[in-house]
Amino acid sequence: MDKQATFDKKALAGIALAIISFVVLFFMPLPVGMEPAGQKSLAIFVSALILWVSKPIPIYQTSIIAILLLPLVGAVEKQKDAFGTLGFDIIWLMVAAFVLTSAMSETNLGKRLALTLVTKFGKTKVRTLAVLVLVNFVLAFFVPSTTARASLIVPIVLVLLEVYQAIPGESKFGKLMMLQGVQNNAFATSMVMTATSAQVIAVGFINEQAGGNIGYSDWLLGSLPQAVLTAIIMFFIGLKMYSVSENGGQDINDKIRTTLKQQLQDLGAFSPEEKRVGIIFLFTLILWATGDFQKDWFGFEISTEQTAVLSMLLCLLPKVGVLTWKKAKIKWDLMIFSAGAYAVGNAFNDSGGATWMIEHLVSAIGLDKLNHALVAIILIFITVFSHFIFTSKTVRTTILIPAIISIATTLGMDPVSLALACSFGIACTITLPPHSKVNTLYFGTGYFSVLDELKFGLVACFVNATVISIIYFTWLQFVL
Repeated sequence: MDKQATFDKKALAGIALAIISFVVLFFMPLPVGMEPAGQKSLAIFVSALILWVSKPIPIYQTSIIAILLLPLVGAVEKQKDAFGTLGFDIIWLMVAAFVLTSAMSETNLGKRLALTLVTKFGKTKVRTLAVLVLVNFVLAFFVPSTTARASLIVPIVLVLLEVYQAIPGESKFGKLMMLQGVQNNAFATSMVMTATSAQVIAVGFINEQAGGNIGYSDWLLGSLPQAVLTAIIMFFIGLKMYSVSENGGQDINDKIRTTLKQQLQDLGAFSPEEKRVGIIFLFTLILWATGDFQKDWFGFEISTEQTAVLSMLLCLLPKVGVLTWKKAKIKWDLMIFSAGAYAVGNAFNDSGGATWMIEHLVSAIGLDKLNHALVAIILIFITVFSHFIFTSKTVRTTILIPAIISIATTLGMDPVSLALACSFGIACTITLPPHSKVNTLYFGTGYFSVLDELKFGLVACFVNATVISIIYFTWLQFVL
């Protein structure tokens, strides 16, 4: 009862703050240099932001309210500017990604892949840890869902630790394996554009507001070095911090491999469904990877979104795919939220409200007086560590990426490369269990404490932000 009362108080406080903010911003005297539409979109943007962060109502309901308000109060000129966001190309990409994830979940292809790699290459403790890093990165291409990948890997890891007789809460090896599972899930996610919907949303903002043309292969080429380098550095830091040794002998290692091989054998031969899904995913990856060359090769180009929708169709086709529409686990609430986020963000941007606010913010904190390189580093670090304030990746994306684009444009920096670099840090939600479902899943095994995750996560965030900064000044300048 007390928890419910506390929840109700927090919910009411969030709603009250949102309403007060809307009324104050909507009816205050028009600021110098701001258009009326900009003031109205600012009021909707801020109140929606408060509701998205405090979550007194589901985030998709906030988006519905915002979409309704935009044309009603005159924040957008035409109704389709608000209602039409549900038809954005990026929304279709998200729908297709959910269908592809559902297709993988319907088969044992992901689990089979993970077991095969561990049994073939994980012959010692250190090598097993290294293989699990590889498993996370490989699965990111085939299972574009952070929670689904964790759900595949955690049962295998628990079997490994049981055979090693690793006691939860005591074993340093078990602690490291679970903490690296949390981190490598995030690093692998940052590598693949479709591995989380927040990154797809970020690309939508970059392409819509910054005039970019970022696709699947652009993201992969740009993000791969930072993801791999961060994972490698944290792998060796983890070995040092937790003093993992190769005690236990060959007998333990053989026993583990025998246990996991039995699980692999229990899956049986490749089913026809697994084969079909594997072919569809391989076909999808080939089209995404060759997107920049298709025009020269064939005279036409299949876009990232068209490829995703085509693959979705194949997954749903009778005799070809493995799904019916009812089995496709599409998160329509996230679709509605994303549409609302785009509608509010674009209205705020197009009305000039974002530019006005950013110009005054830049002047107030003195960013305009700082070296551009320092500005970039500050924004990258803010993005990586911002999950302490906003746990939702989609909310962080909606707040930060349009703001970063506006700041870069205002200061005369390239908004595409800076926003893209900052977007690589959105997936880095690794310091506390509540920051993601993946964290909670691994934390629930009992192998590490909140303090363990916080300490290891802070080190990883610092490493990740540093590596992204280096990649921004070097690699991204050549590949974009």
